[in-house]
Amino acid sequence: MISVNMHEAKSRLSELVKVVETTGESVVLCRNGSQVAEIRPIKPRRKAKIDRLKPHPELKATLVPGYDPTEPLQADELPDWMQ
Repeated sequence: MISVNMHEAKSRLSELVKVVETTGESVVLCRNGSQVAEIRPIKPRRKAKIDRLKPHPELKATLVPGYDPTEPLQADELPDWMQ
């Protein structure tokens, strides 16, 4: 952890931010010898990994036993607009 007074931090801000980026070390800003603020690296958030090739388990369809989806529909099973 690097401690820097406010005046020095104002004149070297770009350099201090670069140190934080490259080393991951935090910089503490002091005023009159007491700590008032901190510059520290931000940890990247992890996104939940989604496997888009797998279907969602709640969307799983179950078919009635004995149902054959390749069997043609009977006349009484057709919708009205198709008859």
